[in-house]
Amino acid sequence: MNTMKKMSLLLLFAVWGITVMAADLKSHPKTDAYDGWRVGTQAWTFRLFSFFEAVEKTRALGLGWIEAFPGQSLSSENTEIKMDAAMPAEFRKQVKEKLAQEGVTLVNFGVVGLGNNEADARKVFEFAKDMGVETIVSEPSLEQMEMLDKLCQEYRIGLAIHNHLKPSRYWNPETVLKVCEGCSAWIGACADVGHWVRSGLDPVECLKQLEGRIRSIHIKEIGNGEDIVWGTGPARMKGILEELHRQGYKGTFSIEYETAWENNSPFIYQSLVYFNTIASGLKPTGWKPLFAEDLSNADFQAGGWTLQQGVLELKAGSKDIWTKAKYSDFVLDMEFKLDPKTNSGVFLRAGDHNWLPWVEVQVADNAGEAVSKHICGGIYDILEPTRNAVLPAGQWNRLTIQAQGPIIQVVLNSEQVVNMNLDKWTEAHKNPDGTPNKFDVAYKDLPRTGFIGLQDHGVKVWYRNIKIKELN
Repeated sequence: MNTMKKMSLLLLFAVWGITVMAADLKSHPKTDAYDGWRVGTQAWTFRLFSFFEAVEKTRALGLGWIEAFPGQSLSSENTEIKMDAAMPAEFRKQVKEKLAQEGVTLVNFGVVGLGNNEADARKVFEFAKDMGVETIVSEPSLEQMEMLDKLCQEYRIGLAIHNHLKPSRYWNPETVLKVCEGCSAWIGACADVGHWVRSGLDPVECLKQLEGRIRSIHIKEIGNGEDIVWGTGPARMKGILEELHRQGYKGTFSIEYETAWENNSPFIYQSLVYFNTIASGLKPTGWKPLFAEDLSNADFQAGGWTLQQGVLELKAGSKDIWTKAKYSDFVLDMEFKLDPKTNSGVFLRAGDHNWLPWVEVQVADNAGEAVSKHICGGIYDILEPTRNAVLPAGQWNRLTIQAQGPIIQVVLNSEQVVNMNLDKWTEAHKNPDGTPNKFDVAYKDLPRTGFIGLQDHGVKVWYRNIKIKELN
C-alpha cells in the first residue's frame, strides 16, 4: 500500500471514529522516541566493565540497542573470553541469551580490523552473521574495498567506515566519500561527530557532505575537548539531530561517553533526556515518560516517592502515586525491583485515587510460588497469570501492559502472562471461572478511561524507565 493510500485510510478512520487495533502484545516493545532512530550504547563507553555488564547498563538506561567492540571481556565469570570473531560457539550462545534476557539487540560491531586478506575478513563477517549484527564498523584500506563490498553483498551485512581524530585515515569526510565511490549501498560511513569536532570540523557540515552514505552514528557532545552532557556547552546536538532528520536518516546512534569511566551512566541519562526531547519533536513514535522528571504531573504524598535518574523509589508507608492525566488505550512499559515481601501493583484506568475496585496488575515478591490470582503478573483477585515469571527480590523485572478497549494484556520478563477480555466479567463478586472476587462491580462495567497508579503496600519497591504510548 502506498503512502497516499495509507494517509487516506487514516483520515477516514479519524472522521468515522474508527479505532485502529494495536498488535497483539507478545513481547516487550522498543521505546525509542523518534520513529526510525535506534538509540543505544557503544560498549566502549563501558570499557572498564565486561560486555554482560555493558548490556545491563544499557538496559538500565532504558535503551534497547548496543554496538559491541572487539576485545571486551565477556563477563566477570569469563574474563578470558573476548568479544571477537574467535569466540567459541558456547559463549556466543551465552551472549545471545544475555541479550534476550535484557531485551537488548546487538546491531553493530566495531571498530574492528578486517585483516589483510579475504579469509581474515570473512571470519569477521561470519561472526557478525552468527550474532545478528547488521553493520560492521571498521577503517579499511582503499585496496580492500572491492573485496569487502563483495562480502557485504554476499552476507547482506553493511560496512560503515569510521573516522578517528586527525590525522587518522578517515578524519575528513572527503576521504570517506572517495573510498565509497563505485561501491554498493552496503558501504557507507560511521559518522563519529565528536571526532570531527576534535579535528576542528563542523559536524553538521560533515553530515551534509556524507548525505546518502551514512550507515551509523557514534554520538557524543564535546566541550573543551572532553565529553559533556548533550545540549550543554557548545550545544551542537540539536543541529546534528535536525540535519539527520532533514536527510531522512534511519539507523543507529551508538552513544560514546569517554569520560567518568567508572560511572558515566548519570551523564548519559541526562543526555538522553535532552536527546529524546529534541527527537520526539521531529518525528515522534508516541513513547514518552509517564512521569515528569520533577513529578509535577503526579499526585502523591510529598516526599513519599522520589524520581532520580529514571528510577522511581517508594519511601515505605507513603501511599500510592497517581498520574494527574487520564488514559484510555495505551501501552505501558516499565521495570521494577522488589524487596523481600514487597506487595505493590499497577492500577489501570482508575476513576479515583482509591485502590478499589480498579484493575490492578499485581507486582509482588512471589518468586517460586504456585500460580494464583494474587501473584505477580496477574490481575489481582480476577485472573491468574499463565505462569509465575517474576524474578527473585533484588533483581530487575520488565513489565509491559497493553490496554485497548476491553482487552488487557500483560508481558512479564518476555512472556505473555495475561490476555483477558473485561467483557467476560459480567457479574460483581464473580469471575468467569466461577471463583469469587472482592469487587462490588462487574469488570465489564468499569470505565475505559482513568488514572494510572503505582501502589504502596508498606514495603519498598523501585520502578524505572516508566514509559507510555497512547493508542489512537
